[in-house]
Amino acid sequence: MTIGQELENISGLKLFHNHITIELVSGFFSYGTPQGRNLVGQIRNEFFKAFSESNEAGYIFTFVWAFSEKGEREYIEGIAKMFEEKGAEIYWVELEAQFDERLRRNKTENRLNHKPTKRDLEFSERNLIESHEKYRLNSLEGEIKHPNYLRIDNTELSVEAVANQINLFIS
Repeated sequence: MTIGQELENISGLKLFHNHITIELVSGFFSYGTPQGRNLVGQIRNEFFKAFSESNEAGYIFTFVWAFSEKGEREYIEGIAKMFEEKGAEIYWVELEAQFDERLRRNKTENRLNHKPTKRDLEFSERNLIESHEKYRLNSLEGEIKHPNYLRIDNTELSVEAVANQINLFIS
């Protein structure tokens, strides 16, 4: 999200980070419930549909992709297809960071300001650890075959450096 915010600032594209819908729904249903996941999915889908039909130059969507989970690839590729069918060019950017750095970033002020459901630090850290242990959160070499694909290990890079690298890639 933080890199997406910086990319939004320098590119003029709008950011739709994955927690926007999670935070909206969380006051009514936990994302961990079927109702919560379903409602988040419906809201995202309506957003994607509306945005794909608009005259906007593009947008940034962030998503934690569990490569080991059936259905995740189909979900992401379905979103991309919705835009491609309207003539949009899709750029795929995969960010990775060492786990210790992800744990550190999980507690940053910016993250907690924009993701209220992460403010319960004990729960949030436990969820991050469990996700790390349960899912494969980065692609295997050659797994993403899209022509506009960039992978960045941002463990030791600044937010600005990564956003600038992405902006050059999509320009």
